[in-house]
Amino acid sequence: MKQILNFVNGEFVAGRADKLFRNINPVDGSLIGMVAEAGRTEVYAAVAAARAALNGPWGKLSLAQRVDLLYGVANGINKRFEDFVDAEIADTGKPRHLASHLDIPRGAANFKIFADVVKNVPNEFFEMTTPDNKTALNYALRRPKGVVAVICPWNLPLLLMTWKVGPALACGNTVVVKPSEETPSTATLLGEVMNEVGMPAGVYNVVHGFGPDSAGEFLTTHPGINAITFTGETRTGAAILKAASDGIKATSMELGGKNPAIVFADANLEAVMAGLKRSVFENSGQVCLGTERVYVERSVFDEVVRRLKLVAEELKPGLPNDHHTTLGPLISQEHRDKVLSFYRQAKEQGATIVTGGGIPTMPSDLAGGYWIEPTIWTGLPETSSVVQQEIFGPCCHVAAFDTEEEAINMANATPYGLAASVYTNDINRGHRVAARLEVGLCWVNSWFLRDLRTPFGGSKMSGIGREGGVHSLEFYTELRNVCVKLFD
Repeated sequence: MKQILNFVNGEFVAGRADKLFRNINPVDGSLIGMVAEAGRTEVYAAVAAARAALNGPWGKLSLAQRVDLLYGVANGINKRFEDFVDAEIADTGKPRHLASHLDIPRGAANFKIFADVVKNVPNEFFEMTTPDNKTALNYALRRPKGVVAVICPWNLPLLLMTWKVGPALACGNTVVVKPSEETPSTATLLGEVMNEVGMPAGVYNVVHGFGPDSAGEFLTTHPGINAITFTGETRTGAAILKAASDGIKATSMELGGKNPAIVFADANLEAVMAGLKRSVFENSGQVCLGTERVYVERSVFDEVVRRLKLVAEELKPGLPNDHHTTLGPLISQEHRDKVLSFYRQAKEQGATIVTGGGIPTMPSDLAGGYWIEPTIWTGLPETSSVVQQEIFGPCCHVAAFDTEEEAINMANATPYGLAASVYTNDINRGHRVAARLEVGLCWVNSWFLRDLRTPFGGSKMSGIGREGGVHSLEFYTELRNVCVKLFD
């Protein structure tokens, strides 16, 4: 049986007292293998290895040498592309075309992208006159934060992990990664690539486990951690922030969302459906940027609901390697139970179920998987838990509006503020509405269109800080000012 080990100081190691937990395939509920849970000893060893590498071989490399290694990591992932795709599919159950066109290519590209950013980032320089009429020069140096704890989600495991590890290493930090317990495989496989390309031992470490009294708690409370970056659910982020306050650790939090899409009557409905098909249902709705609230101008409300129903009912659940499959399972039984609880709440609160609302009938070989129906509701009040709380499944609530002001107010009326989409052929309106939405990202007539140099992150309960391009460097480096007085 496959065993997934921790990766510490360039070696694969077992966990505490050989304690193991199960890695389950969400497609059919079968056992993929067993994962070694890291205890305090393994986590502390990983932090010590990261500190030694920071003060040793890794810290002594030039920027050009670091960049070459990061390019090597990207190329190493691509050389083993199918291994990474297979590992990602086994952990998540997502369709192969999604893993092979998004997760793994972006996971590899993140190393090259941030290597290039670091190579080309400018530094500040100021010349000043001193009180005694001499000259002084001021310049800023970027220095690594130190040892960074990287705590990753399960929905886009490799992509979102390397979105953090890439800039952290490019800036000269070392990392200890804790992948989600649901998706341990690709982070571990990356350890093999690190060794293959000659990455110094201790630069990249992986510890497996859970939160309280496990790898997550041991890592976030370790006094040797200089910074913590986390993507995931808001309540978990709040717990990490409390742990980080002891020692005043730097934090970057990309948290949950309850993202709106606003559809005006003048919008191109073909573009609207193309956008909503992805933003509501892609990756079975398990995308932090996904749309769970759709607001439609009243004159086209019925038509949008009709078309969106057709889109949902055309989705085909099935085996990841079947090219007809367009919908995967949810990540786990626990998560499906959570999503189904919202499906029940919607029914109890009087929603009109346009389509879906339950568990689909699957072939016998897939009946043990964590399948769920794509679901659309109408008719709920804006105060409903289904409209206010993040569900993280292939579902949305559609409501009508009459005025632009009403649409903006409805879109802003949640504690979250991660992302939004606006569909209109009036470019002035698009600019105007986007500027008033309380979110970190807003698309006009598109969704998930990303220039990776731009800032990424949320407002309100959706997070703290920004990632992407030079914005990532602000978190992963400390700026040190040097002032040199010239006497002649």
